[in-house]
Amino acid sequence: MIEAGQAAPEFRLRDDRGSWVELSALRGKPVVLFFYPKDDTPGCTIECKEFRDARGELAQLANVFGISADDQASHAAFRDKYALNFPLLSDTERAVCHDYGVWGPTAWGEGIRRTTFIIGPEGEVKRVFEDVQPAGHAQQVIAALRA
Repeated sequence: MIEAGQAAPEFRLRDDRGSWVELSALRGKPVVLFFYPKDDTPGCTIECKEFRDARGELAQLANVFGISADDQASHAAFRDKYALNFPLLSDTERAVCHDYGVWGPTAWGEGIRRTTFIIGPEGEVKRVFEDVQPAGHAQQVIAALRA
């Protein structure tokens, strides 16, 4: 798994609206990447709704992106169902999940281990949250960004 102090692996993924997102294009402002297992499942819904509800505060501090292996259509449906107000990135090939070290054994088999990375304005990983508990996580991220 990528650790704090390392360069964040570059990526280029489509978001829930079909636009390309590249990490290198986001330089100058911190980036929050939260990897979650699957759209529209209980824990993932809690986590995404908390990031949605904290959007006003988070937008001042960082660019926020959710990433899972779900496809663009699944992300769009999930976004619309819960009025999510941040991009969901589709890593159907799991390449970015592997690059960041979040794909592996879980309680349900192989999958994404819920992990969040705070990436600094120049592309370095500032903080890693492993084994994330969805409830309250958005506030943990806000506190870390403010520290």
